Amino acid sequence: MGNYLYTSMVSASEIMRGMADVTHNLANASTTGFRADLSMFKSVTLPGAVNGGGAPVYERAGVDTSFGALQNTGVDLDVAVNGAGWIVVQADGGGEAYTRRGDLRLDSLGQLTNGAGQAIIGDGGPMAIPPHSKMEIAADGTISIQPLGQGPDTLAVVGRIKLVSLDDDALFKGKDGLLRLKGGATAQEDASVTLVSGALEASNVNTISTMVKMIELQRSYETQIKMMKTAADNDRSSTELMKMN
Repeated sequence: MGNYLYTSMVSASEIMRGMADVTHNLANASTTGFRADLSMFKSVTLPGAVNGGGAPVYERAGVDTSFGALQNTGVDLDVAVNGAGWIVVQADGGGEAYTRRGDLRLDSLGQLTNGAGQAIIGDGGPMAIPPHSKMEIAADGTISIQPLGQGPDTLAVVGRIKLVSLDDDALFKGKDGLLRLKGGATAQEDASVTLVSGALEASNVNTISTMVKMIELQRSYETQIKMMKTAADNDRSSTELMKMN
């Protein structure tokens, strides 16, 4: 029974790990610019099992970098990356990270951030926008403002959002949901990456397939629990037979 029960216990534990990521994806199906985690199960031989017992082991397979749908909002500070490319933000600890989230806003200090509170990186670091009566974001990420007290024909360029292209194979997602380059590398600005103003990119989570996957994992988990119960019942039956002898 030991091998039978041990395999089921490990399998149930790994399935729970997979369900946690699937649940996380589903919870972010409406999060602007979210990129779904990819996962997979592979069969491995358990080191503690006898007679070569094996079980499915969960592991992350990377990040889904496919595009989400563009949604027109008409909001001046909303931007979406047009095709391939990424917006550079400041991660916790001061390093650069990459996102497709473009629901931009100004905090109380005039710093440009996105809806998650991450500072947008420009030519010289986090961008601070001076007081203004109007602000425009061009396709190349250039930000222009109409300074307070100036006429509508007076526009001043205050910086440009750093936009980059990235190799999908070199990316990994941190616990904060931001993408980074492996090895701590920093991407160079790419002038070919452009923005669409007045629009946001939706999450790329496919809710239907994600829900189907969750149901499959739940059923697999229930199967492992039943197998554990069967193993325990068999053990009790064996014990009773031994007592009879």
